[in-house]
Amino acid sequence: MIIGIDASRSSGTIQTGTEQYSREVIRALVEIAPHHRFWLYTRSAQGAHTLAMDIEQPHRQAHVQLIRRRRLWTHIGLGMEIMRRPPEALFIPAHVLPVTLALPGQAGRIRSVITLHDIGYRHFPSAHPWQQRLYLDWSARFAARHASSIVADSEATRQDIHRFYRVPLDRIRVAYPGAVRLPNVSEDQRRLTLGRLGLDGSQTIVLHVGTLQPRKNLRRLIRAWGRMLENSPAELPAPLLVLAGAPGWGGEAARVQAEIQAQGLSHSIRLIGYITEEEKAVLLSVARALAFPSLHEGFGFPVLEAQSAGVPVVCSNTSSLPEVAGDGAILVNPLDEQAIGNGLFQAMHDAALRSRLIEAGARNVMRFTWQACARVIFEALISHVPSAT
Repeated sequence: MIIGIDASRSSGTIQTGTEQYSREVIRALVEIAPHHRFWLYTRSAQGAHTLAMDIEQPHRQAHVQLIRRRRLWTHIGLGMEIMRRPPEALFIPAHVLPVTLALPGQAGRIRSVITLHDIGYRHFPSAHPWQQRLYLDWSARFAARHASSIVADSEATRQDIHRFYRVPLDRIRVAYPGAVRLPNVSEDQRRLTLGRLGLDGSQTIVLHVGTLQPRKNLRRLIRAWGRMLENSPAELPAPLLVLAGAPGWGGEAARVQAEIQAQGLSHSIRLIGYITEEEKAVLLSVARALAFPSLHEGFGFPVLEAQSAGVPVVCSNTSSLPEVAGDGAILVNPLDEQAIGNGLFQAMHDAALRSRLIEAGARNVMRFTWQACARVIFEALISHVPSAT
């Protein structure tokens, strides 16, 4: 069987959750199905080279196809390619199905499976630019109508897809992503990386990882941090909140910086921008806790990354996060600044609770593997569940 995969996000320079998902799940799909052929479509020469080195060379049944197009790559570039030379099945790891699949003579020709990572823009529309929100909504509706099967990262997202787009539950499969493997770092690497980031390793660090966008709830986290500091005993060492992540849309990075200034917290909060996987591994190796009070997540990779590193987690009690975190996190109301602050204080200073969270987190991570995720997707690709009409 020939399976086409949109691999355009798997080799990007900046690796956020969607890019990490694409990279890992493609690698796992190729590994678990050695008797099938894979066509991996990408949009850049650099991406083609990375895929060839990472996947094509070790796995001879995978072939990288470069599609050169600057604009409308998915709908015209990829869409026309699969019309000219159709695979038997097509997997889209990130939300947007080519419109060519709905053209006369094309509908039903290829079995298509798509991952919808979250429907947070329906829960918190104001946290997204209106153009992005409209496109996400349109593309999800299109996938709901035309995809043979839909994959969700969590049961919470599966229920959202069913609720907002009336997709029958038997057309939506939950495939939990695996934990992203962070690189091992030496003591010298740790010291040099901390120095480069302006940290000396002696501070008590609480870490947040994620793009600076409204949905991450960072301004409320900053106010919660200020409340916690006000109520902390004076004899305790002053902690540092480190916010790691690239600037997102809507000018949120500037608003976050302004909130820090307005709260008078420049001495105890550090914005360090986008971090590499190695830098993330270093920061998690010294972090006292992970703060992740997001308003909505379809999954939430930082939770598993922290649990893998033995770091206690404080995260929201909403959307998919309780489902993903299991017993290995303090769950808080993301709209309650006092609750967020209390959770962070406990994660830093309650020794018995910290020990329990670390042990529970280590057990929880074992539930999530890329091979299991890939098997669910592979079954969707080869099955014959009737598609939408």
